[in-house]
Amino acid sequence: MVTEVRLTRLAGAEDSARLLVVGPSLGTAVSQLWQACVAELTGFEVIGWDLPGHGGAPRATGPFTVQDIADAVEAQAKDLARGRGTGYAGVSFGGAVGLELAARDDTVFDQVVCVAAAPTIGEPRMWHERAALVRKSGTAAVVEGASRRWFAPGFAEREPDTVDALFTALTEVDDESYAWACEALALFKAREVVRPVHAVAGEHDVVVPAEVMAQMNSTSYWVVERSGHLPPVENPQAVAQVLAGESVG
Repeated sequence: MVTEVRLTRLAGAEDSARLLVVGPSLGTAVSQLWQACVAELTGFEVIGWDLPGHGGAPRATGPFTVQDIADAVEAQAKDLARGRGTGYAGVSFGGAVGLELAARDDTVFDQVVCVAAAPTIGEPRMWHERAALVRKSGTAAVVEGASRRWFAPGFAEREPDTVDALFTALTEVDDESYAWACEALALFKAREVVRPVHAVAGEHDVVVPAEVMAQMNSTSYWVVERSGHLPPVENPQAVAQVLAGESVG
């Protein structure tokens, strides 16, 4: 069980008109994933959270679920909101957390942007196999697979330094925390949402294809061009336009 997640201010200040909380994808640090995107926004205080054992956050001390992470995000966001409009945006695992938050009647979040996520993500067997691989060989063993899943064609060639930094961060993730996160995704199945959800798909995402996200029960649906599974990194301006256009927060 996770009772607290580590928060990082990515943009804005406490007196900004709106609060936006952003969440990471499995194997990423929230600052790397979102920094270029939130730099395009104005009028928001943007707070990011990191998964246990990711981005320098404390490692998990036991198994956890997507619901546990959502509870921790919710608790800390309530302290930060201070009566402001408060939105949420998350990628993949972070998007699953967003769907859990959007299913809650009493959540502090009035809108959720779900990026590269769906009511279920992948197959349980795949997540259990990946957890076992990381426990045996460490997160370095999943870098090659991530290189095939994460990015749209041509991105790695255009932005090699960005890709190298993301893969370095992946190898620095705590192995057991990563494995428990895999097992959390194996168990995840979203409930019916009761808050507005804006679905954002990567045009070339092979993990959660755009056509899968198009079938979600969402308030709006966007496809980000030239993006795979990590649109805030691959096309930060386009994702920022979605966030600003929906006035999330």
